Amino acid sequence: MANTPSAKKAVRKIAARTEVNKARRSRVRTFLRKFEDAVASGDKTAAQAAFKVAEPEMMRAASKGVVHKNTASRKISRLAKRLKTLTA
Repeated sequence: MANTPSAKKAVRKIAARTEVNKARRSRVRTFLRKFEDAVASGDKTAAQAAFKVAEPEMMRAASKGVVHKNTASRKISRLAKRLKTLTA
């Protein structure tokens, strides 16, 4: 258990940051789920619209440190690839 005042403050900061990151991660997953649903239904326009909002959300999470930059880029690349196969 934290004994020093600085350690107690660090515990509080970590808890607050964890809550924020949890919300951001949940938000990203929601947008990814919307894209998955659009692709599963085969709706090209809905999938494109979902991709357009999912991509910046994913990069925002990467810039905030919720996910690694390369992870975000890889996921976006795979989404774009799936979107391309849907449109072709």
